[in-house]
Amino acid sequence: MSIITNLKTLYEIDANQWLEETIKLLKANRFNELDLENLIEELEALGRSEKNAVESLLEQIIRHLLLLQYWLKESEYNKSHWQAEITGFRTQLKRKLTSNLRNHLLKELPSLYQDALAYVKQKTSLEVDFPAECPYSLEDLLNIDWFPKTPN
Repeated sequence: MSIITNLKTLYEIDANQWLEETIKLLKANRFNELDLENLIEELEALGRSEKNAVESLLEQIIRHLLLLQYWLKESEYNKSHWQAEITGFRTQLKRKLTSNLRNHLLKELPSLYQDALAYVKQKTSLEVDFPAECPYSLEDLLNIDWFPKTPN
């Protein structure tokens, strides 16, 4: 049985061991022995996972900013909590963010805003004219110290 067949079998039995063996082969420049099919699948899944993680964190930031800015009735009791949540999400996002993922978020910002807005509308039942497009720049959303002003 060839090493390629063994790696493919190993992948189905023990993915962690498969990963360790794949790393060893890569470090040894033994590229012809790699299980490319599963390696490509894993790299694609990793990319999707990272994108999903940063998208989720940015959507949470937008949700909480909208709550902070527009749900004035609840703000008195929840302002500090919402601000702390925003800070926590920003910190987590900063740890994950690469320039590639930042570019991805910039592209996805309109869609993420719409998802966050739908959540906030459902949660609050506010009859407010929310902005149709995201009123926050990506720079503001990522800035640990930035919070929006509440409408007058």
